[in-house]
Amino acid sequence: MERALKVGIVGAGIGGVALARALQQRGIEAHLFERASGFGEIGAGVQITPNAAKVIEALGAGEGLRQVGFLPQAMVGRNWSDARELFRTPLREVCPRAFGADFWHVHRADVHAILSEGLPLDRVRFNVVCTGVTHGKNTAVAHFNDGTRFEADLIVGADGIHSVVRDETWGRSDAQFTGHMCWRALVPVEHHPLPFVSPDASFWMGPKAHLVTYYVKGGAAVNIVAVNESADWVAESWTEPSTREELVDAYAGWHENVIRLLERTDKQQIFKWGLFDRDPMERWSKGRVTLLGDAAHPMLPFLSQGAAMAIEDGYVLAAALAHHGGDVEAALDAYEAERRPRTARVQLEARERGKTYHLASPEEQKKRDLEFQRAQARNPNAVGIKAEWVYEYDATRCVERFGSATVGAPV
Repeated sequence: MERALKVGIVGAGIGGVALARALQQRGIEAHLFERASGFGEIGAGVQITPNAAKVIEALGAGEGLRQVGFLPQAMVGRNWSDARELFRTPLREVCPRAFGADFWHVHRADVHAILSEGLPLDRVRFNVVCTGVTHGKNTAVAHFNDGTRFEADLIVGADGIHSVVRDETWGRSDAQFTGHMCWRALVPVEHHPLPFVSPDASFWMGPKAHLVTYYVKGGAAVNIVAVNESADWVAESWTEPSTREELVDAYAGWHENVIRLLERTDKQQIFKWGLFDRDPMERWSKGRVTLLGDAAHPMLPFLSQGAAMAIEDGYVLAAALAHHGGDVEAALDAYEAERRPRTARVQLEARERGKTYHLASPEEQKKRDLEFQRAQARNPNAVGIKAEWVYEYDATRCVERFGSATVGAPV
């Protein structure tokens, strides 16, 4: 590398801080720009599946993950009305051997904290909003609402589904409402475990709705992700408040264990938003500007991979920049070749899982449940949601693949 690269990262969410940490490891100068007043994450729980756990370990944050995470025993599919098991896939004992890392349940704020720890605060600017990007000959410039600008060898848009960097680079396009609304909520746990919540990743599947529960904060809280089909448009925001009554009413008639849990939700920690979707992009990069995480590939939550994909992106982009030295264009080609096919597949398969979880007719449900049973009989250790291919991937070995991939790899 002839001289140290300088990278500007717009957005200091999980993907942005993962990239900054990975760049710092490699001696590449990284500057973060964040609209919030400080580091932190809203929301509730997040599943750090083995593919993401491998990256967190490589970033030197594995011990922090072990301190804040919860190891579920299994992934369990349950019937919405009688709680019978549709499948049970062991996780705690199997994942390290099968996928090379553990499967963790963690609060989003805790993941963000362990990834942002140690980042130099003199290279972080809070309370600034990116208003646009412009291109130079061998640089790019990010512009902000306070009138300042930042020129760098590379500007990375890690600014989420409403990415200004994406819109400025590729033109504005609206995401499509999927007809689903989602709640996130937390239930405080005084004595672990709750008698009506098993220490698993539980997928409750019902007609036109599903609900996922799992412990976070070492078992001190239960995270709830509840998705319900709705004809009404719901704001595309993580911070739209909801009520306990609204959430309970949406799942009226479900098994008593579900209702008991929903009735205990923290009234200050119930949020709802509409689920919007975008098709995979044909390119992420233009000149010295590229995208990462939800800015590049927003995805529905049905494979629990939004945070994991952003963490993988950050590691691979940093590795590509280090591998290709000062050749930013070659690094971006390698980054896209490695990441676009994978994230596109996750996007598209997440759509299909939403359909599988929400089958409405008894005949469709019976057929699905029988397939779950057959798959488990063939391989008791297989993941019930057919995500083995997601978990097996190892972003930390991406450099081995840079030489053989091409940016035109099919999506």
